[in-house]
Amino acid sequence: MPRNFALYGTNQPPMESQVFSIGDLSFSYENGAIRHVKLDTLEAIRNIAFVVRDRDWGTLAPVMSDEVILQTETDLHLSYHARYGNQGATLDVDIDIHASTNGLKMSVTGHASGAFETNRTGFTVLHPIEHVAGCPVRVGHSDGTVESAQFPALIEPWQPFMDITSLAHHVGGHVVTCQFKGDTFEMEDQRQWGDASYKTYNRPLAKPWPYKIENGASVTQSVEITWKMSGSAVELDAPAPHENAIFPQMALVITPNDARHLATNPTDLSHVNPQRLLCHLDTDIGATSDQFQAFAQAQNACPDVAFDLELICQCDADPAPELMALAVQMAETGFAPASVLICPSVDRGSTPPGSQWPPCPPLDLVHSAAAKAFPNISRGGGVVSFFPELNRKRPPIDQLDFISHGLCPIVHAADDLSVMETLEAIPHITRTARDIIGARAYRIGPASIAMRQNPYGDRTIPNPEGLRVCMADDDPRHRGQFGAAYVVGLACALAPADIAIWTPAALYGPRGVVTDGQKTGPITDALKQLAALAGQPVKIAKREGGGAYLCVGDTDLTANLMPMSKDGFGPFEWRFSRKSD
Repeated sequence: MPRNFALYGTNQPPMESQVFSIGDLSFSYENGAIRHVKLDTLEAIRNIAFVVRDRDWGTLAPVMSDEVILQTETDLHLSYHARYGNQGATLDVDIDIHASTNGLKMSVTGHASGAFETNRTGFTVLHPIEHVAGCPVRVGHSDGTVESAQFPALIEPWQPFMDITSLAHHVGGHVVTCQFKGDTFEMEDQRQWGDASYKTYNRPLAKPWPYKIENGASVTQSVEITWKMSGSAVELDAPAPHENAIFPQMALVITPNDARHLATNPTDLSHVNPQRLLCHLDTDIGATSDQFQAFAQAQNACPDVAFDLELICQCDADPAPELMALAVQMAETGFAPASVLICPSVDRGSTPPGSQWPPCPPLDLVHSAAAKAFPNISRGGGVVSFFPELNRKRPPIDQLDFISHGLCPIVHAADDLSVMETLEAIPHITRTARDIIGARAYRIGPASIAMRQNPYGDRTIPNPEGLRVCMADDDPRHRGQFGAAYVVGLACALAPADIAIWTPAALYGPRGVVTDGQKTGPITDALKQLAALAGQPVKIAKREGGGAYLCVGDTDLTANLMPMSKDGFGPFEWRFSRKSD
C-alpha cells in the first residue's frame, strides 16, 4: 500500500512548507499562507492568509502562478498570483510578502471579472491560544482610540473585539503589533469551532452575505506585523482538569437505514464493542413511525447495548402536540431508548452575529413539553451541531439531565497540521461548557474528522476525489493511520473533563467503523481499545511534543500525532499496554 494512502487514506500528498528565518524572526510559508510566526522561538502569530469563501462558507482553492522568492541575510520577498473561480466569475489577486529584521508585511491587490459571489474575501490573521488566552491586548480602532483589554479566557460566543485597526500583545520579551488596512476587521473566538486561535477577519458578519464583488471592482488590503522589546507577558494557568474524572462510555451514530442493516448483522458491533448507539431520528424527512420501527428492530437484535435517541423536532409554536405524538409512536413500535436528546430542527443551523434568529418556541417551553411526553426517560438538550451553537443559544440547564454538542476539526482548515492543532482547543471548549452547564452530565458527539451536517451552509462540501476539504462529509484520513492517532489524541484531550458519553464515529458510512462486515481502518482498532476504558479512572491525560499519552485504569495509550517518526513511534502510530497485576 502506498505510504500516503496508508497514513492518510488518500494518495494526495500532504501540504509542503518552507521555513524562513531572518534574525529573531522565523515562519513557515505554505500554499501561499504564512504560518507559525515566531520571535526567539516563541509563537507570536499562528497564521496570516488571504482567504476566499463561497456562499456555504467553503474555502475556495486558487490556481497559483508566478511565484517568486528572493532572500538575503536581512530581507525576504515572496510574491505570487492567485486566481479564484466561482460560478463563472473570477477574482485575480497579486500577493506580496516582505519580511525583514524590523517587521513582516503581507499585502494584496486584485480585481474581479464578472460578479464574484462570496461570503468573505480578505485577510485573516490567527493569534495562538497557548500563552495568549486571558492575557492583555491593546486594540486600536478606526476612530484613533486604543482599548486596553484581554483575550477572552472563557470562549466568547460573539466577537470579543470589533472595528479593529491594530492588535498589540506580549510575546516573551516583545510587544507584537498587528496592523490591518483596507477594510473593517473584527475578531471571533475560533476556539469554539475547535480552532486553536483567535481569528481577526475582514467584512463584519453584521453585513449581508453572500455578497458580490462586482465586475471590475478592486480589492486592496494589507497586514503588517512589527515588534519591540518590552516586559514579560502575563500568562494564565492552563485549563484545570476535572477532579476524579472517569473515562466516558462510547457511542456510535446510527441512522434508521443503519439500524435496519445492524438488525440483520448484529456482530458488526463486535469490531468496537461500544456501550451505546446514538439513534438519529429526523422528523423533517417524515415517516417517523418507520424510523422508530427501524431502531426497535436493531434494539431487539442488540439487547446488550444502550440506545440513545437524538430527536430532531419541527417544534411549531406549541411543541407539545408533536412531542406527544412522537412519544406515542415510539411506544407503539416498542423502541425504548435509555435517553432522548431534543433538538429543534432550526437549531441545526448557525445564527451568526447580526443575523435574525429563525422562528422557534423558547427552549424552556420545548423541554417542559418533552418532560411530559417522555416522563420516564433521561432527557437532554444542547445541539447536534457544534459548540458555537450551544454557546450562542444555551438550553435551560435546570430542566435537563445532560447537555450535548458535537465537534469537527475541519470547519475552517483541512490540512493535517491544522486538524491536529484543534486538539489544543478542546480543553478550552470543555472548560467553557462546564462554566455553562455546571455539574450536569456532559456528552460529546458526534466528533469525527468529517462533518455530518453543515450548520453554516446549505450542504456539506462534496469530496468525491478523497482530498483534504473543509466541511466535507467524508474525510479520507478517517480511514488512514492519521484517523487512529487523531482519535487517541481527541480522547486524551477530552478525558480530564469528566465526559459522560462521547461519540467519536458512526457505525457505518463515510464516518463509520465497519464496511461490509469488516473494520474500516486503523481507527476501528483504536476505538475498540478506547471503548474498553469506559468507567475507569483517568490518571494521566497529556499532549505535548507532538504526542498524546493517556493512562486510564491499568491501561496506557500513546500516540504519535506527527507525520514523522518520533521516540520510537512511526508516523501517526499508536500503541497500548496494560500493567501487570
